Amino acid sequence: MEGELKPMNAEQLRECGHRMVDFIADYYKDIENFPVLSQVQPGYLRQLLPGSAPVHPDTLEDVLDDMQRKILPGVTHWQSPNFFAYYPSNSSVAGFLGEMLSAGINMVGFSWITSPAATELEMIVLDWLAKALNLPDDFLSTGRGGGVIQGTASEAVLVVLLAARDKVLRKIGKDAIGKLVVYSSDQTHSALQKACQIAGIHPDNCRVLKTDSSTDYALSPESLSEAITHDLAIGLVPFFLCATVGSTSSTAVDPLLALGKITKSNGIWFHVDAAYAGSSCVCPELRHYIDGVEEADSFNMNAHKWFLTNFDCSILWVKDRSALIQSLSTNPEFLKNNASEKNVVVDYKDWQIPLGRRFRSLKLWMVLRLYGLENLQAYIRNHIKLARDFEELVAQDSRFEIVAPRKFSLVCFRLLSPQSDEDCANKLNRDLLDAANSTGKIYISHTVLSNKYTLRFAVGAPLTEERHVVDAWKVLQVEASNLLRTL
Repeated sequence: MEGELKPMNAEQLRECGHRMVDFIADYYKDIENFPVLSQVQPGYLRQLLPGSAPVHPDTLEDVLDDMQRKILPGVTHWQSPNFFAYYPSNSSVAGFLGEMLSAGINMVGFSWITSPAATELEMIVLDWLAKALNLPDDFLSTGRGGGVIQGTASEAVLVVLLAARDKVLRKIGKDAIGKLVVYSSDQTHSALQKACQIAGIHPDNCRVLKTDSSTDYALSPESLSEAITHDLAIGLVPFFLCATVGSTSSTAVDPLLALGKITKSNGIWFHVDAAYAGSSCVCPELRHYIDGVEEADSFNMNAHKWFLTNFDCSILWVKDRSALIQSLSTNPEFLKNNASEKNVVVDYKDWQIPLGRRFRSLKLWMVLRLYGLENLQAYIRNHIKLARDFEELVAQDSRFEIVAPRKFSLVCFRLLSPQSDEDCANKLNRDLLDAANSTGKIYISHTVLSNKYTLRFAVGAPLTEERHVVDAWKVLQVEASNLLRTL
């Protein structure tokens, strides 16, 4: 490359961009050679990098060399075919191309006027996806509702909680905020707790309702009704329920229809968090998991988890966009424009916490167009098959047990203790988790269900094949045998 790198130059971008794509493609080609879970110690990188920024420019070759030798060893490889922890964070060729376009155009689309295509494409592709999920027409942008891309499900639940809070406070007065009550199960994502802290909901008014194995850890409508009745009797104001389809711990599915009838009769905002499992509902045979969504006020799924769309792309649909806008809108003089003033366009700045926003719909547009729903359905079905295969392997080994029913592509299991002692069994599974992850060959995570330390095996990485699942099980069997020999 001739001369120093300019702030922007088409030919330098072409040359450097080709080299960067080659670097990333080689990374994916070699990704199985890296330990899945980074094996570095805290603070490792400070010993390898200078204490201050360079005064004179480095070369791209030097930077890529440091990336290879210093940065990648400290990366946990979420796109590895041997990554089975948490839930997946999908990357794909189409998603990557969309991300490149978004970065290349680099607009800040907070209102329609700042880039009309960004707003309108987002509305269109979210309507496409809503139709693919067979969501009620109330969630389409052609009516009073519509979809918006948030960064994460945490942002999604926060903005609808704020909308619900302000909606009820406009009726009963802002001084009543101390009486507002939020409901969820003990399987609901911790994002709701953080949202409540930000929204000023009193911690004592956050009802975390207990679940157990008798309902496969789903929220019981009876327990919700009892809690609401109790709170009304003592003068509190029930106003928000967060239900889950595909909980983080065990993919529990709350009964949306029954819960929705309760919320509707009590004037409670009903939010459905389907961050992980929502993607699977584009498959007709899995759509029943969100039956009852017609009762919901808002619905959220993360396309960046299991829908081949690079992070971040969390999709939130609402039935009444005015509730979001009334809660989150600002209109300073420097943002005023004719289109917004005439109220003939959508300004997504009023549907989210930050002002600025990226052209994220390009990624989803590319994924939907370059793969098509048929291939996306096949992709999800394959992961579910691989999880079913893993579940069968676990069931065939009498030393292990399945802890919760598998619904999607997550298997919850654990190693049984020969002593039949719960404390011993919990320690045994903690040790198995550490031993398996320390090999660098796989990465899994854990949860606790009914006081049982439980291992989670989530299939969802784009490169994962049957051989990876089989090899992962072999690693777990070997490490289990080693541990049991020490008892």
